[in-house]
Amino acid sequence: MPRIEPLQREDLAQFEAFFAMIEDAMGFLPNSLLTMARWPELLQAFSGLAGVIATGKIPQELRMLVAFMTSNAAGCRYCQAHTSHSAAQGGVTREKLQAIFEFESSQLFSERERAALRVAARAAMVPNAVEDRDFDALHKYFDEDEVVELVAHISFFGWLNRWNDTLATTLEDIPRRFAEITLGEGGWKVDKHD
Repeated sequence: MPRIEPLQREDLAQFEAFFAMIEDAMGFLPNSLLTMARWPELLQAFSGLAGVIATGKIPQELRMLVAFMTSNAAGCRYCQAHTSHSAAQGGVTREKLQAIFEFESSQLFSERERAALRVAARAAMVPNAVEDRDFDALHKYFDEDEVVELVAHISFFGWLNRWNDTLATTLEDIPRRFAEITLGEGGWKVDKHD
């Protein structure tokens, strides 16, 4: 049960264009947006940031792997379901999703991906565990602008992890079913986001 009830979409006509775009891209409208709408300026600012985060030089597959790793390391089930579903839509294989915590040793991941995922996992920890050597590894595969983009993705999803886990946002059916099927073999369960 959510700790704050989301508003009803039909009462938020001013955001309908944004909601339709999100629904078209994701296949559903996240409850988190309907909760953010309680502070319209926040949802407006979030929509702008989300639009920027969806662009950049980093390939979508890697951006989605970073988002999924960030949500996994933070432990947010709501965001794990969302980011795994989005990653699959973006071309990430089921095998990669299931092996995300084995990225250091799995043949499924390139050295470039390992460098990005290592920073994502360590940045999502509290306290932050990123070290200079992690950035040294990043700089082998990414230029300064790409590093900023990666950290922006990690930070964006870190914000969503805190938002959704704290508010116990109710998980929607589409990402729930996806996560139960795709991640369920590892014991994935939705917990407080029912």
